[in-house]
Amino acid sequence: MASMGLSIEEQKAVDRFRKDVVEPSQNKLVILDFWAEWCGPCKALTPVLEKVAGEYADKGVVLAKINVDEEQFIAAQFQVRSIPTVYAMFQGQPVADLTAARSESQLKAVLDQLLSQLPIEAGAGDAAGAPQGPSPEEIAQFVKLGEEALAAADPQRAASIFAQITEFAPENAPAHAGLVRALVQLGEVDQARQVMEVIDSDPRLVADAAIAPARSALELAGTRVDDGELAALRAAAAAAPADMDAQFAFAEAAFAAGERDAAADTLLAMITADREWNEGAARAKLLKIFEATGLEDEWVVGVRRRLSRVLFG
Repeated sequence: MASMGLSIEEQKAVDRFRKDVVEPSQNKLVILDFWAEWCGPCKALTPVLEKVAGEYADKGVVLAKINVDEEQFIAAQFQVRSIPTVYAMFQGQPVADLTAARSESQLKAVLDQLLSQLPIEAGAGDAAGAPQGPSPEEIAQFVKLGEEALAAADPQRAASIFAQITEFAPENAPAHAGLVRALVQLGEVDQARQVMEVIDSDPRLVADAAIAPARSALELAGTRVDDGELAALRAAAAAAPADMDAQFAFAEAAFAAGERDAAADTLLAMITADREWNEGAARAKLLKIFEATGLEDEWVVGVRRRLSRVLFG
């Protein structure tokens, strides 16, 4: 891709593309997926691409995703007119249009044909010739995909991605932490506790900073109640808006039940009324919710703005 006469932002886009796509494609087959958050067919295709890329990782296949809204210059260079658009890239050049391959079988058939024709560098084997798992770079890419699935409120897909990573890389703390958070969002708290037990038994994992949000998520999930008790807590909070204990109990139960808007609204109202109540318990709980959800999550960003207005507005 030519870089003469580009603006600073365009040059940055080219540099990112070289790092994420061109360089890996020198000896790997890169599946290049052009997508966007608002694209329904993209969301349907993504799990297929992720699953096949994971299964073909030891054959030298990696997945790269280009958000057309964020990388408009790159999308324009490929003349992307509709999405999803998917290419196979080798040595910096498109070698096949994979857009029509929407099922696992179709995609695998095309990849098998390409792998038989191109000098792809498969995953290195051990002395007995057994293939190794994905490279650290590929694992980091899959962790990013899992986090994107969590941010998109798709914990089922996130759990699937993180679980696969933990099989390939049992020492990867972000993958274990992501799996705990995804399971909590799915309501599978007992399974999440089992994963946390694995984390706590492994010194490679337990001290990693990525574990703290997962631990917070699991702690918050411990306040989950059944629908009848949640309804009772909601009624008690509505009947006594000045009763901080009632408000706090409902906020905890609401978040554990997946009603994070109700939890945030209640805690923000408590902070507005008396930010020092119970040594700042409402603010502390809200910060723990931020940590458990992820500080980069769009919902968290919005609630943090509201909190800032309450505290400093």
